[in-house]
Amino acid sequence: MQSVLNHFQQSAWPAQLVAVTGDIIQDDSREAYERFRAMLQPLGLPVYCVPGNHDVRSLMQEVLSEPPFYYCAALDVGNWLVAGIDSCVSSSAGGCIADAELTRLENLLGDTGAEHVMICLHHPPLPMGSRWLDSVGLDNAAEFLDLIAQFPTVRIAVFGHVHQNFDEMHGGIRIVGTPSTCRQFEPGSIEFAVDQKPPAYRRFSLHADGRIDDELVWLQDATPGA
Repeated sequence: MQSVLNHFQQSAWPAQLVAVTGDIIQDDSREAYERFRAMLQPLGLPVYCVPGNHDVRSLMQEVLSEPPFYYCAALDVGNWLVAGIDSCVSSSAGGCIADAELTRLENLLGDTGAEHVMICLHHPPLPMGSRWLDSVGLDNAAEFLDLIAQFPTVRIAVFGHVHQNFDEMHGGIRIVGTPSTCRQFEPGSIEFAVDQKPPAYRRFSLHADGRIDDELVWLQDATPGA
């Protein structure tokens, strides 16, 4: 992750916020979240985080809820709303968006004056074509997709969890997964398997007319200013 942060800081690409889609820690410790916070503070940017199945939500919320860090928050950026949603289930690798969280999302989408919306969550709402990953996906994905389809302002949903690239359209909404800043999972695998691809991050440009430009940056042989 430090290599990813170094690459971004050495690049000329401007950013207004960082979106982190979960699985920040592995050892269930407060110190790990404090280390994460210390690593990202030098960016001088708002950091919007949602929890993953490896996170301890109570600790994460305690450490990452004071600006410039935000936990499952909603942010207006120009005429865009960026909304973070909790898709985690305690003691489970798979996900399910709780009824209260779906209601919160519905209220956010109904009340916002933004013309366009990006939703961030941890679990993938579409199948990955990998038997083991699809067994720990989003259990109520259909309910989530049906909800956001009711709001034409929703342009994109971004998720973590899968440690690989994913980019598909679903009912006019772009569904995007970004590789990890650590190790990657092998696409299409039947059982758990690690890929040999390097760490990565994605740059999104959200335009006022609803267009989305993005670049997936793999660190191997990447030139910061490219």
